[in-house]
Amino acid sequence: MGKGKNNNRHIEKKILSFFRENPTKEYNYKQIAAVLSIKDTRGRNDLIKILNLNVVSKELVSPSKGKYKLAQTKKQYYQGRLEVTSSGRGFVICEELEHDIAIPKNAINKAFNGDRVEVYCYKRKSNGSLEGEVVNIVERSKIDFVGVLQIEKSYAFVLTRNARMYTDFFIDKKQLTDEYTDGDKVLVRFSDWPKKAESPYGTLIENFGPPGETATEMHAILSDYGLPLHFPEEVEAAAAVIDQSITKEEIKKRRDFRSVLTFTIDPKTAKDFDDALSFQQLGEDLFEVGIHIADVSHYVQPNSILDEEALARATSVYLVDRVVPMLPEVLSNGVCSLRPHEEKYTFSAVFQINSKAELKNEWFGKTVIYSDHRFAYEEAQDIISSGSPVVSEEHSLRGASYKVDQPTFKAITTLDKIAKNLRNKRMKNGAISFDRVEVAFNLKEDNTPESVFFKTSKDANKLIEEFMLLANKQVARFAGKREKPLPMVYRVHDEPDPDKLNNLQMIVAGFGYKLNLKTKNINQSINSLLLETQGKQEQNMIDTLTIRCMSKAEYTTHNIGHYGLAFDFYSHFTSPIRRYPDVMVHRLLEQHLNKQKTAPIETIEEACSHSSQRELLATKAERDSIKFMQIKFMENHIGQVFEGVISGVTDRGLYVEIIENKCEGMVRIKDVPGDYYFYDEKNHSLVGERTNKIYQLGDLISVEVAKADLIKRHLDFTFATTEE
Repeated sequence: MGKGKNNNRHIEKKILSFFRENPTKEYNYKQIAAVLSIKDTRGRNDLIKILNLNVVSKELVSPSKGKYKLAQTKKQYYQGRLEVTSSGRGFVICEELEHDIAIPKNAINKAFNGDRVEVYCYKRKSNGSLEGEVVNIVERSKIDFVGVLQIEKSYAFVLTRNARMYTDFFIDKKQLTDEYTDGDKVLVRFSDWPKKAESPYGTLIENFGPPGETATEMHAILSDYGLPLHFPEEVEAAAAVIDQSITKEEIKKRRDFRSVLTFTIDPKTAKDFDDALSFQQLGEDLFEVGIHIADVSHYVQPNSILDEEALARATSVYLVDRVVPMLPEVLSNGVCSLRPHEEKYTFSAVFQINSKAELKNEWFGKTVIYSDHRFAYEEAQDIISSGSPVVSEEHSLRGASYKVDQPTFKAITTLDKIAKNLRNKRMKNGAISFDRVEVAFNLKEDNTPESVFFKTSKDANKLIEEFMLLANKQVARFAGKREKPLPMVYRVHDEPDPDKLNNLQMIVAGFGYKLNLKTKNINQSINSLLLETQGKQEQNMIDTLTIRCMSKAEYTTHNIGHYGLAFDFYSHFTSPIRRYPDVMVHRLLEQHLNKQKTAPIETIEEACSHSSQRELLATKAERDSIKFMQIKFMENHIGQVFEGVISGVTDRGLYVEIIENKCEGMVRIKDVPGDYYFYDEKNHSLVGERTNKIYQLGDLISVEVAKADLIKRHLDFTFATTEE
């Protein structure tokens, strides 16, 4: 009897799923029986009984005798973005609803993480929460996946399963040419998922090579996020025929800065130079500072093939061992790059300013410049920190020490003074100061990591940063601070999440720090915390936790200001070689200056949304490349012991960051010695059941490197003998 009831429940579920997939159609019991392959008389009688019971329970309606249809007394269908969790369940995020819709494993119905789906939504009888079933895949978020090829006798699979992917791809053996070998890392394209097939069918697109090799993994990272590695031939061809000449006719249309002292300050390894600074003294304490930006919009015309490609990419991608540019090299490293001793077209923000950083006048427009010097940050830092015009041999790009001329020395030191005052004003206004340490690598000739070092922001970096911020802010104010704001692309940053701030407050209290959330100036309290933790073992962890409280910055035409910078108006004007929104800002600013009509606001907003999404993907790819290089580096340190700090605690174990190189790995909970440990979620700790020993965020421990898995990009640690 019990078996019959269970079978009826199974049939009822299949019936309702069928109606939900066909919400507007009517069917008789014979049609339903055919769909469910019910052919015997008893089965049909049970089917009719189930259909009628669902009419009574109002799941179905019977518009005419013997016909059935899904009841739609209220809105039950919603569209949203599916997020698949590591447990295999899903959630659909729907803008119309206050809460997400939970999707059980067996109701995902062949949708993938990130897909836009239509769901049938209902309330769970047990607790009233929203649950749903995917009834239609509106739009696939991606169709290309990275995986490892597993070749069998008569077929193959591409193994793609991970925390958010619950299936692998079936490959017809006809696709397996000599190019493919068992175990290769490949790119597979989703082609179909037949109704009765357990796995989706895929088409092999590209072979990256053996897993674990640097080139293989970097190509795989790019492809995993849908980031292109190469430019199409027609795009390269369009870039190759660009007129690179500087003409007298064009110069006449521009403000001429070629005779004004101008220079660039960039990283030693930089190849594309977006920005240059010009400097001249106007009075005893009055200076003209020009922020000159590569005039990309002069060469990349709207709706051209170059423009379409730049918009599609939206950003350059900076992996550890390579740059994947937004623009072809002839533009990014050539005609648009503000290289020394070359005349270049620029779009400029020019300010009259005094040493106290008080702005007296501003001007925006097209210009032409000649860069007199190219400085590395280290060279400019030598001049600033020593107060001397001499650049040491250690930091020189020239291979020997040298002395800059007096006008250039005066320019750099004066700009440094103004920049420090600009920064002080920002801090007083509530800007948040994240001086995070960045991990970088010295690479061998084969692009494998030789050593790890940390990049820190010094005065020379901050000099450039402050003048770029000034230009970005003032361009945004020019468009936005008026009675009827002009269309503009803003870089906005919303206020932090209150719940996350409360959580941060509890965590830092465990370290003896205070975060005052009752004050009106929460920014100042956050800055005090960040300043207090500088140089401490827990600094990186608290910096990371604080950043996680922050909203994500994004591009939009709707200005809400920038919380982190404490600016009411902010845009991105200064990097059009590597960011498409900056190209849009240049075009809009030129149109406003010339009183020309702009593109429809909806078109601009659509490009903003796309650029924000692409930036997010690029950031994830960059992080993955750093993680891979860290693990590659640690391959040579298996069995070695390092001091680390607990940077994360989960029900699976402890994340530990090694202090000397910032590489992060995990000690699995089963490998924590001396007791059985359980996860205390509230206090972010593991607690020993018998001993009550606690391991929590920020604790110092010694760990031994047990395993470096390049394919899964995961480091396994165990406790060092001294810790046990």
